[in-house]
Amino acid sequence: MSQTAPLISRPLFISLGLFVLLAGLLYRDISAHAALLLILGGALGLALYQASFGFTAAWRNLITERRGRGLRAQMLMLAVAVCLIFPILDAGSAFGNDVNGFNRPLGFSVFFGAALFGIGMQIAGGCGSGNLFQVGGGQLRAVPSIIGFMAGGFWATADYEWWTTLPQLAPVSSLQSLGLMTALAINLAAFALIALGTIWLEKRRHGTLQADNAGQGLPLSKRLLRGPWPLIWGAIALAILNYIVVIVTGRPWSVALSYPLWGTKLALWLDTSLQLGYELEPDFWTYWLQPGRDDALLESIWEDTVSVMNIGIMLGALLAASLAGRFSWQWRIPPLHWLASALGGLMLGYGATISFGCNIGAFFGGIVSGSMHGWLWLVGAIIGSYLGIWIRPVFKLSRT
Repeated sequence: MSQTAPLISRPLFISLGLFVLLAGLLYRDISAHAALLLILGGALGLALYQASFGFTAAWRNLITERRGRGLRAQMLMLAVAVCLIFPILDAGSAFGNDVNGFNRPLGFSVFFGAALFGIGMQIAGGCGSGNLFQVGGGQLRAVPSIIGFMAGGFWATADYEWWTTLPQLAPVSSLQSLGLMTALAINLAAFALIALGTIWLEKRRHGTLQADNAGQGLPLSKRLLRGPWPLIWGAIALAILNYIVVIVTGRPWSVALSYPLWGTKLALWLDTSLQLGYELEPDFWTYWLQPGRDDALLESIWEDTVSVMNIGIMLGALLAASLAGRFSWQWRIPPLHWLASALGGLMLGYGATISFGCNIGAFFGGIVSGSMHGWLWLVGAIIGSYLGIWIRPVFKLSRT
């Protein structure tokens, strides 16, 4: 007889308690908006964990095994998201709140940063969002990657001015240039072509498409609550949640923006506490002089939208793992894998900071904003993933 985890377990009790306690403190000490952001991040973390919705393994499976199920799910996510988000971006507001997309320049920093990010994600075994929900689920191997992400982000903020001096083209928005319906049709056609391309590659290699049997045979209520979810469920849930993020925050979902902030705050604290004598003055660095970032170093991280949502993602993944009865600390891995995680994280942080975001803020957020830099970022990240997969055996990691 198969055994299932009890509905109320110690990890579930702890995760629910942490979530409710932190949401209550944010509501009391910061604002109701901050508490809402934590809850929204928690919903994202739960969806990411229950569907095991990642980018790193999906791209690696396509490159090495010609299995495209993960990338097809990403195209579905984007298709649903643009159908929901393009109209409100075109209108400029939603439910009385102003909304804006991520429209960024097209330049070498985007391509190079995305390629570096792609290498890092394959070496570290996780991306911006992946590391967060892995840690929430108890996979401590992602901790060195998160620390490296913070260090890389801090390093990139110091170099940011140099990257802005490189030649670049002005932002190009299909939504602004072509209009709502034309931009929507072109993007949907692009997603469909990519999905069809993965089907052709997979059938050519394997003859049939890989089935997604996650949670098959379980009652619907149990699958929803305790997982696992099919990738399609995760794709639709993440698209809808990103739509809500745009309404609540006024911009698409972002993950990587918090890492430079955490890294810089930590560097300042270490410099002051240990009296290292570096006299860091990031307040005068170009990165921190930009609108929206100029006050971030002075404020608490609980005032930072992305930081609160990222903490929510980790708590949401913890809650999901507890509901599924799969939470357990996983930290016993070879030293080379710890090294790979840290070095990969360093590349993730540096690459994301100079390329206007990670797989969430630049790729997902850029494309659902209609910005062409999202597509340029995808090309660079795929090329970087090829290189990262080739490098993986150096750290005794499998290429598959």
